[in-house]
Amino acid sequence: MEALAAIVADADKGQHAGAIVSDVTLMAPLPTPRKNFFCVGRNYAEHIAEGNRAQNIKLGVTEHPVFFTKPPTSIVPPNGDILIFPTVSEAIDYEVELAVVIGKGGRNIAKEEAFDHVFGYTILNDISARDIQRRHGGQYFKGKGLDGSCPLGPWIVTADAISDPHKLAIGLTVNGEQRQNGTTADMIFDIPTLIASLSEGLTLEPGDIIATGTPSGVGYAMDPPRFLKAGDTVVCDIAEVGQLTNTVRNA
Repeated sequence: MEALAAIVADADKGQHAGAIVSDVTLMAPLPTPRKNFFCVGRNYAEHIAEGNRAQNIKLGVTEHPVFFTKPPTSIVPPNGDILIFPTVSEAIDYEVELAVVIGKGGRNIAKEEAFDHVFGYTILNDISARDIQRRHGGQYFKGKGLDGSCPLGPWIVTADAISDPHKLAIGLTVNGEQRQNGTTADMIFDIPTLIASLSEGLTLEPGDIIATGTPSGVGYAMDPPRFLKAGDTVVCDIAEVGQLTNTVRNA
């Protein structure tokens, strides 16, 4: 896994290296993690603003990061299927996110030491059932934890191959239509802050993944809302990391 990440980063620098891996079937880079994924909500100001407009509410930036989790059973490999359960949810949405992979464990990690604990980076698509989120009082876990709701990959790029994780173009298309188009420079809480805050009294372990939030452009905030449907192709793209492609199907 590390060798593939290094080859891709050195040979391609984020141009997706399709020729290098064209004859390889990629699994999720961490297909069977021992723990839930850590995720960050409300970490891009424009995403907060679009959510406020869509829900007719007024929520500002929180003093501390908002954390939730996704279970390992939600993992989808590159080119795998995002699942829709029509009898469970009619509002399946997407969220492209830069994901941080922890390489060295620790607790109460200082911000100035946070990058010493980062092994590398990958892409996570935080598929979200918006109606389920609302149905369960606004708490995130159930609406973001369905089977097939966490595309992950296509590989892990080691930290030394990323020029600056806070200056990466990040975007997502549905059937070739650009829906999200932003930059990780717009994170409200940067990666050292997220690691320091999350690790307060909580041990991070090698292999843990932290998804760092999503920019604006999600489907539920469009007018009218535009949710994913069976047959859609969703492509997440993060500069210097790569491209993650998945297809939506009914379970």
